[in-house]
Amino acid sequence: MSTLADVEDEADTGEGWRRLSARMLVVHPLNELIRAAPALLAVLVVGATSGRGPWWSVAGAGVLVLMGVLRWFTTTYRVTPRQVQVRKGLVRRQVLTVPTDRVRTVDVDAQALHRILGLAKVSIGTGRSDKSNEGIKLDALSKDAAERLRGELLHRRPVTAPVAQEDAPPRDPEVVLAALRPRWIKYGPFTLSGFVTVGIVGAFVFRLISESEVDPDRFGPLRVVIHHLSSVAVTRAVAEAILALVVVVVVASTVGYVLAFWNYRLTRHSGGTLHVSRGAISTRSTTIEERRLRGVEISEPLLLRAVKGARILAITTGLRVGRGAERGGTLLLPPAPIGEAERVAREVLTDPGAVAAELTSHGARARRRRYNRALGMSALVVAFLFVLWAADVVGLGAALGSLVLLPIAALLAADRYRNLGHAVSESSGGTTLVGRHGSLVRRRVMLSRDGIIGWNVHQSFFQRRAGLATLIAATAAGHQHYEIADVELAEALRVADHALPGLLTPFLVRVTHSEG
Repeated sequence: MSTLADVEDEADTGEGWRRLSARMLVVHPLNELIRAAPALLAVLVVGATSGRGPWWSVAGAGVLVLMGVLRWFTTTYRVTPRQVQVRKGLVRRQVLTVPTDRVRTVDVDAQALHRILGLAKVSIGTGRSDKSNEGIKLDALSKDAAERLRGELLHRRPVTAPVAQEDAPPRDPEVVLAALRPRWIKYGPFTLSGFVTVGIVGAFVFRLISESEVDPDRFGPLRVVIHHLSSVAVTRAVAEAILALVVVVVVASTVGYVLAFWNYRLTRHSGGTLHVSRGAISTRSTTIEERRLRGVEISEPLLLRAVKGARILAITTGLRVGRGAERGGTLLLPPAPIGEAERVAREVLTDPGAVAAELTSHGARARRRRYNRALGMSALVVAFLFVLWAADVVGLGAALGSLVLLPIAALLAADRYRNLGHAVSESSGGTTLVGRHGSLVRRRVMLSRDGIIGWNVHQSFFQRRAGLATLIAATAAGHQHYEIADVELAEALRVADHALPGLLTPFLVRVTHSEG
């Protein structure tokens, strides 16, 4: 059986070991320089007093370029029928090995420079869903080689040499489940990406100005803004600053949405995989084996929920979480209309009825606990500020202003309870545990019975007093545990036994005997 090593157009170093594309000699040194730009700039500024700043910066840049070049000379890889192996390192030599039968996902990324040079970075996931760095990354392969490698590893088919166009077999059919529509861009401003972008850029500019000791008044536009804000009333200055910030955030969020999700497509491959591709300047392609998919999560952040939008995340083994859903590759659908999210969820799930399953409320005890927690914390803050006012530490206005926290807490508690619910959906496609919770981010989790490997029934001191418990479904996918919070203990046991019959039977029998 031939493998990728037989057809890759890069140099063979013997015994099937091959180097990455020689074009990466442009990518890696430049990327190292970009990542180290703030440090090199700081060295330039600090060394300006001695007159050696430029030389230090040039020396640092030279070291970084050399490191990027050495990465190509010291990195080789090969693909065998049983393993994917990578050798790397100069002083500390490493050999990374991943069995091909453990490969769960293959991501193909291409940043702007990669796309210009016809390259792509391949990330091979091995089924771990934690924050560890298990897996293999090949940066960079030629674009064709990356696509062939993905097909070989995920669809378990050998890679053959390229054939003439007229003799090429028909491509494997793909069914498009969803594709970006221009009207979805309006949901971009209702994500938090704009706040993050503005915050990062603002912090970088502030740090740059601080390190270089540049007087902001030397810049004409900035001097005009500062003079204008200082010449108007405080309330007007604050209002104008907030309005300007909102405009900047909206623009940044919209631009970020377009750059991240342009050309988005979700397709189903006949080989049993889901394929997600997206990106305008930098592209990303993620392929997920459907047999590893354990469910989906419909996520509705507060701002997005206000305009009836949502996004879908995959619950699957092999995709890492903890670094953000979009960075980890779990995103199946970007912010889009809630109706579209529900439609895509039905297409992906083996139990489509779980999307519209009627949820069971958690009762008066759960509602009371929501109000107690929200109002209790707010009351403590209000009481603390009034104590500070009595001690002449803060003014009366601050103490009285804190009273607004109480109605806000009451509204938050009401919304959190309204979003609380659970169900066990059954259909010919299987059994699915459904749970919904959250307010700032409302989440509807639909987890297949096949993905549940155990239960954990947790009760805090206050939950025991209220007769409530939190039912936790343990799984090897996604976040590795999903909760149904503040449900009556008897209901928690009933749901667990219904979703996974027999697992809790020994414990239930033991409790029955003790009561008798």
